[in-house]
Amino acid sequence: MPIDEKSNPRLRLAVTRMLPPPVMQLFERRHQVWGNPHDRTLTQDELQQAASDVDALVVTAFDRLDAGTIARFPASLRLVATYSVGIEHLDLDAARRRGLAVLSTPDVLSESVAEMAILLMLGAARRAHEGHDLLYGRAWKGWTPTQLVGIEITGRRMGILGMGRIGRMIARRARGFDMTVHYHNRRRLEPALDEGARYHDTVASLLAVSDVLVLAAPSTQQTRALLNPASLASMPEGAIVVNIARGDLVDDAALIAALQSGRIAAAGLDVFNNEPNLHTGYLGLPNVFLQPHQGSSTLSARMRMGQILLDGIDAVLAGRPAANRLV
Repeated sequence: MPIDEKSNPRLRLAVTRMLPPPVMQLFERRHQVWGNPHDRTLTQDELQQAASDVDALVVTAFDRLDAGTIARFPASLRLVATYSVGIEHLDLDAARRRGLAVLSTPDVLSESVAEMAILLMLGAARRAHEGHDLLYGRAWKGWTPTQLVGIEITGRRMGILGMGRIGRMIARRARGFDMTVHYHNRRRLEPALDEGARYHDTVASLLAVSDVLVLAAPSTQQTRALLNPASLASMPEGAIVVNIARGDLVDDAALIAALQSGRIAAAGLDVFNNEPNLHTGYLGLPNVFLQPHQGSSTLSARMRMGQILLDGIDAVLAGRPAANRLV
């Protein structure tokens, strides 16, 4: 159906970090778009400059919009759209006081992130980091019965902390490995959603049965540093930790110590504290499989993220409701 330019006029958008070309083209076909030409996050002054004389600002999870930043935004700015599911970089209360609409990208990257969780689990369990180094370091001398003996995850217990849409997609894939799925949420899911997964009403109860623990919860005051010396000690000996949520759910020093001792057999990590300046202790460990925050990095997911933001921007600025509106 052709766009009605009278009811959907071309708006002025600023994008703070260059998105994949097909996503930028999606925005440019519909609106007047300025994109950050630098291969880096904008400074606060550059962010304010980008926000000047535009209707909407498209940001990423690495643009921190605190109360002070939002207060400085020009009156012409009507909407902020974050190209992310996570919203901890946004002060929603300040946006509400300012009368600024805020959008995010819920649900559209669940499949891609779930695939990454399985990659991290398998990479950690089957010692992919060590295998990579052996081959690319040209040190492989041929097969032996004792070479890189890993962990078979088939039939093991997966514990998922945070059974939202991403957590449920991970659970569905884990069942393909005949894994028993356990989970903890603030509240139990309806049976149609948990699909037979076993609910734990406390984090401690979940950790105690998690041969593979997948962190899929948002970063909140309650979840930060949730994986710490005490919680790691409560897990089964030789468990695997997977994090596709946020780096600050993990006490890095505690996890590194547990990996060094063998108390935790391996970890697969896609997110880190202080990205991109991850704790260097991980880099010297053979039993860690690392990825550079690639969970949603498929073109399909990136396009869906762009489309849901574009639809939301058009709806809000035309006075219509948007399903992905936070404020």
